[in-house]
Amino acid sequence: QHVFDDLSGSVSLSWVGDSTGIILVLTTFHVPLVIMTFGQSKLYRSEDYGKNFKDITNLINNTFIRTEFGMAIGPENSGKVILTAEVSGGSHGGRIFRSSDFAKNFIQTNLPFHPLTQMMYSPQNSDHLLALSTENGLWVSKNFGGKWEEIHKAVCLAKWGSDSTIFFTTYVNGSCKADLGALELRRTSDLGKSFKTIGVKIYSFGLGGRFLFASVMADKDTTRRIHVSTDQGDTWSMAQLPSVGQEQFYSILAANDDMVFMHVDEPGDTGFGTIFTSDDRGIVYSKSLDRHLYTTTGGETDFTNVTSLRGVYMTSVLSEDNSIQTMITFDQGGRWKHLRKPENSECDATAKNKNECSLHIHASYSISQKLNVPMAPLSEPNAVGIVIAHGSVGDAISVMIPDVYISDDGGYSWLKMLEGPHYYTILDSGGIIVAIEHSSHPINVIKFSTDEGQCWQTYVFSREPIYFTGLASEPGARSMNISIWGFTESFLTRQWVSYTIDFKDILERNCEEKDYTVWLAHSTDPGDYGDGCILGYKEQYLRLRKSSVCQNGRDYVVTKQPSVCPCSLEDFLCDFGYFRPENDSKCVEQPELKGHDLEFCLYGREEHLTTNGYRKIPGDRCQGGVNPAREVKDLKKKCTSNFLSPEKQDSRPQGHNLSQNPAPPPLGYTENTHSLSPTQKQNSKSSSVPIILATVGLMLVTVVAGVLIVKKYVCGGRFLVHRYSVLQQHAEANGVDGVDALDTASHTTKSGYHDDSDE
Repeated sequence: QHVFDDLSGSVSLSWVGDSTGIILVLTTFHVPLVIMTFGQSKLYRSEDYGKNFKDITNLINNTFIRTEFGMAIGPENSGKVILTAEVSGGSHGGRIFRSSDFAKNFIQTNLPFHPLTQMMYSPQNSDHLLALSTENGLWVSKNFGGKWEEIHKAVCLAKWGSDSTIFFTTYVNGSCKADLGALELRRTSDLGKSFKTIGVKIYSFGLGGRFLFASVMADKDTTRRIHVSTDQGDTWSMAQLPSVGQEQFYSILAANDDMVFMHVDEPGDTGFGTIFTSDDRGIVYSKSLDRHLYTTTGGETDFTNVTSLRGVYMTSVLSEDNSIQTMITFDQGGRWKHLRKPENSECDATAKNKNECSLHIHASYSISQKLNVPMAPLSEPNAVGIVIAHGSVGDAISVMIPDVYISDDGGYSWLKMLEGPHYYTILDSGGIIVAIEHSSHPINVIKFSTDEGQCWQTYVFSREPIYFTGLASEPGARSMNISIWGFTESFLTRQWVSYTIDFKDILERNCEEKDYTVWLAHSTDPGDYGDGCILGYKEQYLRLRKSSVCQNGRDYVVTKQPSVCPCSLEDFLCDFGYFRPENDSKCVEQPELKGHDLEFCLYGREEHLTTNGYRKIPGDRCQGGVNPAREVKDLKKKCTSNFLSPEKQDSRPQGHNLSQNPAPPPLGYTENTHSLSPTQKQNSKSSSVPIILATVGLMLVTVVAGVLIVKKYVCGGRFLVHRYSVLQQHAEANGVDGVDALDTASHTTKSGYHDDSDE
């Protein structure tokens, strides 16, 4: 137990490094006044996973730290930390505190600018930083913030690429907002010594996997199209997707080196759209899922990557009757289906047939609607097959109080794990699951399971109950420690308190070979030769037996044995212009596309697609077997684009020409290109594009200024009804056109715990 002699209203927690046991806690108390903000911060440090904390506020000179910038933790085990301080209104620049020794010491540095964003580390070199100023300047440091240089003015958005590469958009005339849709996309590969314009008429851009995306305004109207590059913007191809207009948006739901999940919003205030999946070039897309729920009011989607088993994703769809249902895919978007009903659950009031219903998962949308759902679904790559989520069992998501469900096979089967809403986390690579009941009353009991949620034990961690605010475990689910955060409250005061439990005291024995068993992933029919074949191969894992009570340990590595499968129709997506009818593995041609020539422009060449309706799923490794014919033929015709002139390609920050040999022209807008979709609508609308970021399993809950959250119960068994009234305007301008910050997860995921009682 550690009691903080601190009355602050908010607490932020970050781990520094992997497997170091070092935690930083920043508490903040602030009062917004008319012309300024009065505040106080305290900084604490732990070296033993939160069992003990030391007050190190003196290392930052008792300075008020800006919590909106968080604690910027360096990538990997660099040991670097940056805190951004609040400064007076008349100062010439901001102030940061820097540490490169895991927060043992801090150096105060005055900045020549006022930062607009948190300092962003280069993923490859933690000494290299970039930041945007409040005056739209792009600033770079090469020595971990000791010295800064403004390398470009009039910058709207900047992102690190690989090595020393930075991509950014810049406005030419008035401002980022005024030039939206007329921005230039530029690149520097040498930290600002030289620049190259790689795109014009840009609305926004983003990075995902090996892909660079740009949303580009069309030449003759207000629609936008997604363009894709795999060579850092030297060459571009237009993604074969519908264009969008002012009241629609694109959103990259997920992207890796193999493929992209893209959401394209429907016209009007519908709150849903279509998921498309790409080929391995990110250019040709096939329809994957209709009526995909993606709100326009708050940018919420339930799209979830189940990281504990490859190829598995879950999301929600909006049905014709406006109810919300959960769908799951096990083959990276090839086919979607409802979740199987848990064997130990009954269908609720939303089910028309009490013997046939499905499990429906509560995720981001339910949380945004203030339902009694404290956490989103949870899975971890090293806890193979385990998925934990809140849900309801019926024909659609219910607004009644949810229960907690668990799957041990990546989502194929489910069991009800706990009654009512809980906070939960995974420890010891799945060897331990910890949960705490979500309650507005003080608590002092924690639940834990050593058999993947089948049986539960309780432990009283405190004599005096506390108002619980969050669970905190080290990212990666390898730790045996869990920290319980909350506060005690008396008549006039309250104090923050944390309890750290080390489960090594319970699991005393290290796991041995006999404690593991062979498990075939994606197994649904053990008698079938192709059982377990997903994306062209099957995998056998060594998994901990549920009956074994032992430690996997911090050094545990997932053991798996892959084997290649012969190809079947399951290894193919429906090609452009084809779709799979429900409960059918064959792809059928869309009636409206029959008789149309499928031609498109790729890297400046016009090409013709001949297909039997199938294309291999990106990343699929199958060999032999079924191989549907598919041919992309070069028509030997050039398709040109209206681009910037070559002499404007390379320049110094102030526009001086550096290049004697002009590079290929930048992305602009295409005039003589053919889309694969003859039915695409050119008068669609568009606007916002958030992106889905992966986050670590750090449990959060907000406490409102000493007033406990009131639980909202809705009785009567009604299903959740989808309602929207206000469009989210211009969200793309703040980040991306569906392509935001996929490349920043490595350093944003370490600052996950944030409990703010001032909200």
